[in-house]
Amino acid sequence: MRIFGKVRHRPSASWRQATDRAFTLIGDGRYEDAGALLTRAADLEPWLSESWFNLALLHKFRHDWDQARAAGLRAVALLDRETGAPDWWNVGIAATALQDWPLARRAWQAYGLKVPGATAATGEPVGMDLGSAAVRLSPEGEAEVVWGRRLDPARIEILSIPLPSSGRRWGEVVLHDGVPHGERLTAAGPSFPVFDEIELWAPSPVPTWVVLLEAATEADRDALERLAADAGFAAEDWSSSVRLLCRACSESKMASDEGDGEQHLDPHDHSEPGHPGPYGHRTAGELWSPERECGLAAPAGLVRGLLDGWVADSPDTREWRDLEEVC
Repeated sequence: MRIFGKVRHRPSASWRQATDRAFTLIGDGRYEDAGALLTRAADLEPWLSESWFNLALLHKFRHDWDQARAAGLRAVALLDRETGAPDWWNVGIAATALQDWPLARRAWQAYGLKVPGATAATGEPVGMDLGSAAVRLSPEGEAEVVWGRRLDPARIEILSIPLPSSGRRWGEVVLHDGVPHGERLTAAGPSFPVFDEIELWAPSPVPTWVVLLEAATEADRDALERLAADAGFAAEDWSSSVRLLCRACSESKMASDEGDGEQHLDPHDHSEPGHPGPYGHRTAGELWSPERECGLAAPAGLVRGLLDGWVADSPDTREWRDLEEVC
């Protein structure tokens, strides 16, 4: 995390000592003490872009977006190159957090990204078409990696149904960091970066429910997911989509069952194959269990109707029970 880039003059020993000590304190979560040292470093070398970049990083860790924007702008004003500097990326994150869309657009362009001219009614850039990615919710707590759609370089809309322990919902938008921690490889071939959540950017009004299903076949389970999607909401079979991974595995290059292709036995999977419930993961067709624990994202007035309609389409192979709102 120590930032020592090319500068016009070698920074002083006092600057280096203060900066080294500050990042050690940041690693220990002592942001207040680190801030005093990084402020001192900036006073010692105010002409050095790294002084302000480090302060911007600290303010990002503290979610103090006004200060992060101010320090970031001082950093980019001292840069000796036009594009590609990570200083601009941090400015873009801070501007996005503050919904300062003109500055966000300027930051992404200065970093070297193409930003379409189209804007939403709020002024935010739209149509950047950055594709899918995974995001690690609550990275410092009970981390959970979910799938989403990238709205821009700093925001992801959650398309999975997170477990209730994450405190997040389907359809929420989270602000995320710029450096991926891990990758997810799909059976179809492409790999997707895993970004760490910084904070919730836009909440979702749609609650999360958990329900126990009796689904005789995968096709029965798939039918509920299609029914929910057709209604504009979501259902997810947590019995097959959730895996327990240690931190080292989660932050590495991992295979994913997302996308087309056969599922496989993952040696890094720390859950129990074929075991229904929030910590099971189906790894082969012969391990299918009719009892499934399913997450549903739907309004209270619709969720029971979805489930009843699903059963009515094939009452001999489908049942549901124990519906509960969990987030």
